[in-house]
Amino acid sequence: MKKAILVFTGFMLLVLGALPQPALAEKEGRKVEDAIDVVKAVKAMPEEGIPQALLNNAHGIAVIPGVIKVGFVIGGRYGTGILTVRNDKGEWSDPVFVKIAGGSLGWQIGAQSTDLILVFKSKASVDGILKGKFTLGADASVAAGPVGRSAEGATDVMLKSEIFSYSRSRGLFAGLALDGAALTIDDDANASYYSKPDLAAQDIISGKVANRPPAVQELLKLLK
Repeated sequence: MKKAILVFTGFMLLVLGALPQPALAEKEGRKVEDAIDVVKAVKAMPEEGIPQALLNNAHGIAVIPGVIKVGFVIGGRYGTGILTVRNDKGEWSDPVFVKIAGGSLGWQIGAQSTDLILVFKSKASVDGILKGKFTLGADASVAAGPVGRSAEGATDVMLKSEIFSYSRSRGLFAGLALDGAALTIDDDANASYYSKPDLAAQDIISGKVANRPPAVQELLKLLK
């Protein structure tokens, strides 16, 4: 079964990669703009969105707009987005581009596109991503996140999870079960967007990017 999932996921990645794509810098520039739209949507619905207290205490936030999920008995999920990390001063870093991919079994058919947000409560889980391939649920516990102001008083048992996941479809946010999906650094996108070959994710997090694009400034301002 696991082998079937891996084969299907690999096939989907090949299909998506074969589709016509704009230049990476342009493509990832749009990705940052899409992430800005998702963050604006979160801030616009405090009663039904991600609890502000959770965002205030997060060590990292990944925003992955337009995650594609397709399935015919065996399902797959793929998307690209950004990850920003809070430093010791409480400031958000320039975004690191990431990819998410995973498969699942079950009676399913069809395709859909949703926006995905991952809220990282622990520094260890963020560091795990920066070191290489990171599997949600295996390398760190992940749970469907609480929604709305009423959820800010969630039980201690629920808040023990290291990562909370959310999806947005039809304008509403909801907690999402996401065990088994792999999150990896998109080195090619980072190098292209920041116009610096061989740029390491840790260098971006450490603030070694010389020029901060206007869209990134807007994104980080929204997260403050």
